[in-house]
Order: sequence, then C-alpha cells, then structure tokens
Amino acid sequence: MCVNYITVSREIALARFNAALDAGEDWANEIYQDYRAPFIIHDEKGDRKALVGSYGFIPQKYKPPGVTRMTTMNVRGEEVGSKRHYKKHWLESKLCLVPAMAVYEPNWETGSHVRWAIGVAERAPFAMAGMWRSWEEDDGVIAHSFTQFTMNADDHLLLNRFHRPGEEKRGVVIIRPEDYDNWLSCKNPELARAYLQLLPPEALTAWPEPRMSGSKPAKAKVDEEASDKEQPTLF
Repeated sequence: MCVNYITVSREIALARFNAALDAGEDWANEIYQDYRAPFIIHDEKGDRKALVGSYGFIPQKYKPPGVTRMTTMNVRGEEVGSKRHYKKHWLESKLCLVPAMAVYEPNWETGSHVRWAIGVAERAPFAMAGMWRSWEEDDGVIAHSFTQFTMNADDHLLLNRFHRPGEEKRGVVIIRPEDYDNWLSCKNPELARAYLQLLPPEALTAWPEPRMSGSKPAKAKVDEEASDKEQPTLF
C-alpha cells in the first residue's frame, strides 16, 4: 500500500485547499516515512488550518526496543476502531486531509516491480482521508504526526493492478472536494466510516513513473509494499 507520495506546495495548500500555513518551515516534494509534510484540520472555529507533521502515525524514533521498523503510514479503514494505537484517536475524531499530487504503488504486471503513480483523473491536487495526533516533546515543543486511510481494492478495476500477485489489493481513500469540511468536522466515528470509500476507476488515473537510479533518499529505506503491523501505543 502507499508509503510514498508527492505532496503540495505552500501555495497550492492555500489556493486549492484554502488552508494557510505559518511561514517558516519547508518540506520535501516527495514524502517518505518520517518526512515532515502538511496536513489539514479544522481549527476551533471550524475553519481549515494546515499543520506540518511527521508522515507515519508513530515516528520511528519512538519505536519500542527490538522493533526494527514500524509501518504506520497507512491505517486500514476496516480496522481503525479496533487497533490499539489508532482506536483512541479515531474515537476522538482526529480526522485530517492529506494533500497530494500523486501516490506511488508497485505494479507487477511485467513480472517485476515497476513504480506507478496514481492520481485523480485530471491530475489535479487531491486530498486523502487521514488521521492525526499530537504530543509534547521533552523540550516542550508540540509535535504532530499523521497517517492516511486505505481500503480493500480487490474488486477495484484500476487499483487491483497494484502490489504483488496473490496479495490483498488496497488503495488510499480520496475525499471529494465537496466533502472536505464534512469529513473534517465529523465527530461521530460511525458516520465518518461512510467517507472511507475508494473513488471509482473512472475518477482516477495511473501511469508508470519508475524511480530514477539513485534518486531515493538514504533515510527513506522503507518497504514499498509494507503491510500494517500492530504496534504498542506510545502516546
């Protein structure tokens, strides 16, 4: 499932999503585990607000001793209410939008791994359904992290082309623009589930986009076909 995506610029966050960001912090264009990137929430007044947080619900620096890697960049929508490191935040309706230009998935139709990009049909910026959390660091700084929702895509005529043969197919949940504020303001977890649906194939597009040799940042050594694994709650 998606563990790597292209985010949006500060200008697009404001123009497309009406979510201003405080000046100062910049971020990479291509986002991997533990990279910092923008996500969008509702503030106390119900207006959209953009924050910058770590991609992956539990940052790697907080993984328990003996755990080599934690893959919390995705949360399975079917199980979010029962997984111990997600349940509390789901019940608290800590919902967000994760703005993106494209997500990456592995295609094995040639018999080997080929990276493909997936976006909306018009290749415009879009927003994935996400969930976020905050905590206070030792120095008093409030830190944030976020994850994105995925759903089963075994029967999806586009998204079932990705991941290894024989493995479950999954896709990210993309929120329609007219539902942005309804999603962000939803305080009933059962009602929020209604938004956890995959867009139909005709609303999406996909194209091969192999990684250039040596282009993957050294810190982004993640399994591009990683599955959700239950880990202890840290915060």
